[in-house]
Amino acid sequence: MARRIRWLGAVMILCMTVVLVQLGNVQFKKAPSLAGSALNPRNQVNQFDNPRGDILASNGAVLAKSVKARTGAYKFERIYPSGSLFAQTVGYSSYYLGTSGVEYQYDHYLTPHSQPIRTLDQWLSPPPKTSDTVSLTVNPSLQSKARQLLAGRDGAVVVIVPSTGSILAMYSNPTYDPNPLASPSIPVEKAADFADNVKDSEGFTPFDSLAYHESFAPGSTFKIVTTSAVYDLKPNLSNFSAPVLSQTPLPGTNKPFHNYAYEACGGTIAQLLPPSCDTGYALLGIQLGSSALYTQARSFGFDAVPPIDLPDVAASSFPTPKQLATNLPGVAYSAIGQLDVSATALQMALVAAGVANSGTVMTPHVMSQVRDDQGDLITSFQPKPWLQATTPQTASTLTKLMQSVVTAPNGTANGVFPPQVNAAAKTGTAETGVFNQFTTDWMIAFAPANAPRVAVAVVVPQQSASATGSSVTGPIISAMIQAALSATAGGR
Repeated sequence: MARRIRWLGAVMILCMTVVLVQLGNVQFKKAPSLAGSALNPRNQVNQFDNPRGDILASNGAVLAKSVKARTGAYKFERIYPSGSLFAQTVGYSSYYLGTSGVEYQYDHYLTPHSQPIRTLDQWLSPPPKTSDTVSLTVNPSLQSKARQLLAGRDGAVVVIVPSTGSILAMYSNPTYDPNPLASPSIPVEKAADFADNVKDSEGFTPFDSLAYHESFAPGSTFKIVTTSAVYDLKPNLSNFSAPVLSQTPLPGTNKPFHNYAYEACGGTIAQLLPPSCDTGYALLGIQLGSSALYTQARSFGFDAVPPIDLPDVAASSFPTPKQLATNLPGVAYSAIGQLDVSATALQMALVAAGVANSGTVMTPHVMSQVRDDQGDLITSFQPKPWLQATTPQTASTLTKLMQSVVTAPNGTANGVFPPQVNAAAKTGTAETGVFNQFTTDWMIAFAPANAPRVAVAVVVPQQSASATGSSVTGPIISAMIQAALSATAGGR
């Protein structure tokens, strides 16, 4: 009996020890994370019973703010004065759905929190919790221009400053109005969430950002990456010359590989790029090989998530050398941005920006600065390189080649830009669908070519088989480049 009592006592002591250890773990080690957890009901009450910080555009326009709630259990609700214009960048702050976009990324600044103690009085009597204001790099006039130019069709526009990585505009269709998602009525939020998850005729929902979340075959815009692989990795191919052909068989297959409308083209790289000669670039891609193409694609950011300060950003992809090891036709198609190559509009804007910035791809970002409720600076974004995509010498060569796409009589972007813009560009038309009955149309560009201030990418998917990058995206990118140059006049 005494033995059983001793065992029972030992078990009780062990249990008490475990309870005390766990109590200490919760009270001390895990206390900060539990206190800051979004699942903590106290934080939810704190979030909606106090005003969140404002989100501002680059010109000071209010993109998100808190106002007194009209109904519901909480004191404040979030409103978005610009409606759907910046929805996929700013995001939403919802009772039911949580946060997204900038609202999610910078939640720790926007949510009321303790401010640093600066005086003895504040140390003796801590001030109430306040929230910070987050200012963005986005330009409302450029964003509105992108919305106007994409009206009535699915697609995306990304405008970036090559030297800093600042996003000036990033708009895509379809989009959504975040205001119902921030309603104090849970049924209203649920109904809006359901409606915004319905796919349109082209298979996209308003929550699908075609700028940074959805990827598409980049088509001939990828030839910029293929060309850079020649000068960076296999300079012996810089004198490559392709035979003049309208179509050509590829190794290992009897399937003919042909140019757009079976046009005949060939010659040196300088002669191949302006008309976007597919047969020539297919043969060049085979000469380069899968390893060189893969290495160069990665140097521009493929197979990696761009480090932009937004959640849920998709990686663009290029097949590995192992995947293409016994597939020479696959190498040829990959060299012209088809088959298993995919890219977001953000990624292709970074390709253009990298060339424009002497081969250096800067870290893309939407936050400019954060200030407290007194207007004091808390933090600001400091431009920093992300990748060295190519050498300055290669970037200079690519710039001249991209200028010829605009100026050469047979250039695919000839006539798209006014001469005074001095643009460097590359078009892309990727065949899609089971029977190639659709196209995804692209163009990337930067300007002025001799001192680039802006780089732009435009993608419009699910177009007719007869559509081209030039005919579909040309008017959009030309107008965006001109508007962006006006918006950045006087600075680089």
